Amino acid sequence: MISPRRARALRPLLERLSTALDRRARIAADPVEFPRAFADPADAEVAGLLAASLAYGRADLFRPVVRRVMEVVGPSPARFARSFAAAPDASRFAAIAYRFNQPADLSALVAAAGEVLRRHGGLGERFRALYLEAGGGPGALRPALARFAAELRGAPQVGPLLRGRGRRGLRHLLPDPAGPEASKRWNLYLRWMVRGPDGVDLGLWRGVPASALVVPLDTHVHRVARALGLTARRDASWRTAEEITASLRLVDPDDPVRHDFALCHLGMSGRCPARRDPACCAACPLGGACPAGRRERAARPEPG
Repeated sequence: MISPRRARALRPLLERLSTALDRRARIAADPVEFPRAFADPADAEVAGLLAASLAYGRADLFRPVVRRVMEVVGPSPARFARSFAAAPDASRFAAIAYRFNQPADLSALVAAAGEVLRRHGGLGERFRALYLEAGGGPGALRPALARFAAELRGAPQVGPLLRGRGRRGLRHLLPDPAGPEASKRWNLYLRWMVRGPDGVDLGLWRGVPASALVVPLDTHVHRVARALGLTARRDASWRTAEEITASLRLVDPDDPVRHDFALCHLGMSGRCPARRDPACCAACPLGGACPAGRRERAARPEPG
């Protein structure tokens, strides 16, 4: 975790990074494009859950799969999910599979979302209730999320839909946030729903403060965070995500994951490659805060 002095030095650099980002272009390469396509909050939260659950692996591979799922659920994902929960028809997703997940897993996911809508009126309403039951504040986020995931996995439609398949695939789509993993896709979904609206995140779920969010830890954010000294941890665990978030909370106490989109796309775009590139390091807006960037700047000849 960084010091308050380090946080003050990073604040303008992160602001510059986020301000300079071409958000429209990066949204087109990000799964947030799917929930953003819907004006109705109920549709956006269901589309967001489907998109976030499938957002693993390379974006150019999972995005076409999400798009096919969206074609099936049609113009109103919420209405489709409710109807599907009332009368599940596994054949609707028969042609869609992706890596660890088969059509039955997708059917179970949509039916589970529809069951929450039928019981509680909305996904956001249910999560907010669980968050408040857990006491509110940053410490309530993880237990509320674990209960939310468990309720989805335990929907009554799930068993019949996964008969003969087992629940391993659904557990991959809806992992347990109480485990050691960073739960990147869950935290990504929460970022979309809770933060904003700001041109990227939708800000649909009221009653859950942005200050309670945890950074969605993927390989890009982890690499940049280590370079900036936000964490020294090498494991992609929930503990590492919390440590990075704690550092970012010193930068912005009310909105610690504010710069997550920019940090992630700094890596996704190739501007911060996994293997150090002198040209990228020299041009990076965070170069003054990164050891590799400082070395490249020091090595450049003085003008004139």
